[in-house]
Amino acid sequence: MVRQTASANGISVKAYAGTSGVLLAMNVTVDRRAGLLGFALKRVDGRNGRREWLLGALPFPHMTVPPGTPLRTNIAPIQKFRWSDYRVYPDTTYEYEVYPVYGTPEQPQLGEKVAIAIQTASTNAEHSILFNRAAAASQAFSRKFPEVETALNRARQAKEPPPPLPPDVLNWLSRGVLEQITGLLSQATDPTWAVDITIYEYELEAIAQAVFAAHSRGVILRVVYHAKPNDAQTEENEHTLASLPAAVKRARLTSAICHHKFMVLSRVEQGQRVPQTVLCGSTNFTHNGVYRQANVVHIVHRRDIAQDYLNLFEELFRGESPTATRQYINRVNPISLTQPLFAGFSPRSKYVDLNTFVELVKTAKRDVLFCTAFDIHDDLEKAFLGTAHDPILRYGLQNTRSKITGVHADRTADFTSTAMLSQGLEGFLKESTKGQKGNILIHTKLIIVDFTSDAPVVISGSHNFSSNASRSNDENFLIVRGESDVADCYGCELMRLYDHYRFRYRVKDAIAQGEAVQAPRLKPNDSWTDDYFTPGTLKMADRLCFAGQ
Repeated sequence: MVRQTASANGISVKAYAGTSGVLLAMNVTVDRRAGLLGFALKRVDGRNGRREWLLGALPFPHMTVPPGTPLRTNIAPIQKFRWSDYRVYPDTTYEYEVYPVYGTPEQPQLGEKVAIAIQTASTNAEHSILFNRAAAASQAFSRKFPEVETALNRARQAKEPPPPLPPDVLNWLSRGVLEQITGLLSQATDPTWAVDITIYEYELEAIAQAVFAAHSRGVILRVVYHAKPNDAQTEENEHTLASLPAAVKRARLTSAICHHKFMVLSRVEQGQRVPQTVLCGSTNFTHNGVYRQANVVHIVHRRDIAQDYLNLFEELFRGESPTATRQYINRVNPISLTQPLFAGFSPRSKYVDLNTFVELVKTAKRDVLFCTAFDIHDDLEKAFLGTAHDPILRYGLQNTRSKITGVHADRTADFTSTAMLSQGLEGFLKESTKGQKGNILIHTKLIIVDFTSDAPVVISGSHNFSSNASRSNDENFLIVRGESDVADCYGCELMRLYDHYRFRYRVKDAIAQGEAVQAPRLKPNDSWTDDYFTPGTLKMADRLCFAGQ
């Protein structure tokens, strides 16, 4: 998978492809801007050769369609210079035809197309990275499964427990995340394989069954789980693990939390484990983790990285104290920024990991993208914020509002925190977290530095970028340098979440301030391009940065 560019007659397109999304960045020369009504997008599906116009949701003012009606972009073009397609599948080639649209809203005229083909990321590559659909798919969920939506609403109104979601609904929400976890377990077929798991929340029955099935096949299995006295999560973990023999389980006793979610797959040769693969990321083995919260599963098919995780597992399985673990990590896991791929762990001393993250963010030359679930360290907040009117494009998404839910880009626009349209909006369905335990919508922990460059840096894992994650919790993270294919997997998904929640964030604020909010409509002329060509604006920075300029 390689980023692609194409151009013709003053129109250019750059394509980024992840596992479950393709991001198209358009640009036009100044002379082709005049009269531009937007872009019409057509896709050719490499799986079946089907050609279809991509759909938008905004009509021109003269259109009388019901609000929210999906409209083909050749009659209601996209009035943005960046657009993403999330109806794609891994390891598939898609061709896109991008047409500039001129004429009038009543009689749009398509200019000469720019064609570009790109292949989505493979789930069999060295890095296999998958994201679930999560609550960000709320509108699509409501339209795809209206009968389930009705049943959930009925239960909520009656203050009854939500009904179980049907298997096809769960599969759609998981988008392959569950299969990645259980699939790795299924690779261990007999006693010549070993699986070692360290987990914070161990509850989902489908995963527990897959773990038990591996043990029943004779796979050499060990599990380390979060534990502390009088702790509800510990009780849940031990209940779900009850069917496994005591010899294969270890309680990780800590006053903080054992926040890991990783699994090492090894071959057994002459009685010794030879690590093959590690599964890590942000996904707890729970219903929320797999189906509800935005999460990632990252599988690395590299023996050296799997060995790093296995070495840490051995420390935990031996029952070393958190203090001893910190000393071990300080000694054997110094953070390296010379390696293209580095696996890091905590707890460690003196915020070495956080200081590294801060310094990496400060090296940005083009952009910084990030996604956080909880409160982050003050120094990292400052690094994300940058300085007033600096040239770095900054897109941030937070699960809850904090001190940095303020400004990004050149401090002219807000960072975004998650929001649901609980009051609805013209053309949009009401949203809620019905059926979900808790209110976490974003659980992915992610930093991308210089995503749009040829040398991006990705930081991802269980680490919440907080003081506790550095000095107290058991955590892990990957630093991936210069791998644009990995960056594209994460960047395409982050922008899906960002664009989704930014709209809701702004609407929710407007409603809270008593403003009348209506569903937006397309501009009937080229005035929509003004901000994209005004120096100093977020939109102009976005246009140039994603287009690769």
